[in-house]
Amino acid sequence: MSKNLTALVEVALFAALAMVLSFIPDFMGWFNPSFGAIPLVLISLRRGSKYGLLAGLIWGLLHFVLGKVYYLSFAQVVIEYILAFLAMGLAGYLAPSFQRALKEKGERTQALGLAFLAAILAVFVRYLIHYIAGVIFWSSYAPEGMSAYWYSFTVNGTAGGLTLLVVLIVLGILVPTSPRFFLPNK
Repeated sequence: MSKNLTALVEVALFAALAMVLSFIPDFMGWFNPSFGAIPLVLISLRRGSKYGLLAGLIWGLLHFVLGKVYYLSFAQVVIEYILAFLAMGLAGYLAPSFQRALKEKGERTQALGLAFLAAILAVFVRYLIHYIAGVIFWSSYAPEGMSAYWYSFTVNGTAGGLTLLVVLIVLGILVPTSPRFFLPNK
């Protein structure tokens, strides 16, 4: 199988896994972590930004196919289900440096730091997009007397922080124990 085809199959599998993880029941209401972010950061660090962005796009589009879209307006849907999910692929921009550090035995701490930085970048940008959408589109859901800015910050900030926490925990386990996962042969 060609390198490109192998990578595309991996992208499809990781996007599908992200979607499956999106079906974990909401146990904290709007404040739930997005477990689907985990496979998106992993594929981005494994295959780079091009494939990470593609996986994010597929994950976002799968929400439409499976009826998991909260629709307020066309612009809101594009922002929250296309742009926000694409943002997860930004982790892949650090993949070359991350993989170089992984290959150097003495640079494992640097590799872990780069993986964490990649996750922070992707999750921050995704939830910044959700924050902006929250202010613009979801402000009417804010409790009486609460500003749209604070409401969106508390909802999206909490969800983003919890998402980042679970992604960092997984990276903290996988990078030291399974570095070869991030270094594909094909």
